[in-house]
Order: sequence, then structure tokens, then C-alpha cells
Amino acid sequence: GCWILYLPPYSPDLNPIEMAFSKLKAHLRRIGARTFDQMFNALAEVCNLFTPQECWNYFCEAGYRSG
Repeated sequence: GCWILYLPPYSPDLNPIEMAFSKLKAHLRRIGARTFDQMFNALAEVCNLFTPQECWNYFCEAGYRSG
């Protein structure tokens, strides 16, 4: 057998992208970009802060584990 696990309709604690968005938004607020070009450059800068290990940790913290 397999298990069917039903998740609540909205559960940010179980959604890895919500954890990443939280970090992303905090950094964008700190940078304070006011124009489209500033925002575009800030977004590229912030995205470079995410390491593969950190992204993997978001999945582990949300309960997604391999094996």
C-alpha cells in the first residue's frame, strides 16, 4: 500500500515555496527598489542568495523527504 494524505486547502507551513517567498520578500523590502529596473536587478541579486542546500532544506522542513 500507499497512503493518501489530504492537505488543508492553504497550508503555508507545508509549502516549500512559501518559505522561499518569505526570504525573498524580506530581502526585497530591505533593498527598497522603487522602479521596475531597480526591482528587476534586486530580484536577480536576491535569487542568487538561494543555495541548492537551502532550497533542499525548505523541502525537508515542509515534511518532504526522499527515501
